[in-house]
Amino acid sequence: MKIATQLALFLVNEPGTLANVCDELAKAGINIYALSISDTVDHAVVRMVVSEPRKALSLLEERGVLVVESDVLMLENNNAPGTLAKIAHLLAKAEINIEYAYLATSPDAATGLAILRLSDADKALEVLAGS
Repeated sequence: MKIATQLALFLVNEPGTLANVCDELAKAGINIYALSISDTVDHAVVRMVVSEPRKALSLLEERGVLVVESDVLMLENNNAPGTLAKIAHLLAKAEINIEYAYLATSPDAATGLAILRLSDADKALEVLAGS
């Protein structure tokens, strides 16, 4: 569990745009750990956690992509019923809001990866580390 830098990219919502971004990151040797896409009428918001956020930020901005950074909590969690409920209850008890989250795991995997955007990532790290 750690605080990570998430990059939010604002991209034109059309075929090939994400492919081009992924190509550029791959050419630079940057791995994507987590990714979420939300679409609107005229653009998509691509949130991602990558292996080298500073390098990715520079690379994308050089290519004219609008990128916003934020701190998120990246945690590997058990792939079992109730795991997210336990995390959400601990955070709620500490009065930490989950602003949004994205997570995934393979059905047969023992663990999965969760990305949480929180009202206070530092405090959340302390709360969850102590549980």
